[in-house]
Amino acid sequence: MERLLEIVNDMFEESGRQPIDSLENSMHLRDDLNMDSLMLAELTVRIEAEYEVDIFENGIVQTIGEIISRIEGK
Repeated sequence: MERLLEIVNDMFEESGRQPIDSLENSMHLRDDLNMDSLMLAELTVRIEAEYEVDIFENGIVQTIGEIISRIEGK
């Protein structure tokens, strides 16, 4: 989850937002992290480049935990 936190914080810093200290499995991408559709698209690209997995291939993900499950292939 540490690398995922780095990816999220890189995106936040590039968009002028404050970095966050940690990620929790229950964090909702839109509600808790305030990601809009553009940020979600960027997150998808970065995760695919880093982990070689399309997190949205099998449907929409809404939480950090769902992303981690897709990365781990669960």
